Amino acid sequence: MKNVVCLFLVLFSVQAFSQIHDPVKWKTSVTKISDTEYELVATATIQGQWHLYSQTVPKDGPVPTSFVFEGNANYLKKGNTKEGTGHEIDDKVFNMRIKYFAKTADFKQRIKVKNNKAFKVNAVVEFMVCNDTQCLPPKEVDLVFDVK
Repeated sequence: MKNVVCLFLVLFSVQAFSQIHDPVKWKTSVTKISDTEYELVATATIQGQWHLYSQTVPKDGPVPTSFVFEGNANYLKKGNTKEGTGHEIDDKVFNMRIKYFAKTADFKQRIKVKNNKAFKVNAVVEFMVCNDTQCLPPKEVDLVFDVK
């Protein structure tokens, strides 16, 4: 019986210390600009003291946020993905000036539709987050935008 209790305590303590951090949640929306133009919006909600890096990060810095939109016959991409203002700091860890986002970040991509039928745009966002004591490895998340 003593061994079972010890085993349970060891397993419980390992579980308590091996929490997986997932500090960024993504949400998508679509805004109609005109009869032929839409804006795809990816919104990141960032927990606590974590921060998400910009799409434009100097060489040898952290992994920048990037989007890959899967092409299909229903739309054409217009320009590059735009991002909000964010914060710029002189980062002591990477020893460079870096733009990042705290709490929330919006990324917007304009598209031109080729017809009037509803369709989905699939995309993948790759990003990296850090706080004052650690950085998490880059992560990829699938996004889906419903264009109606």
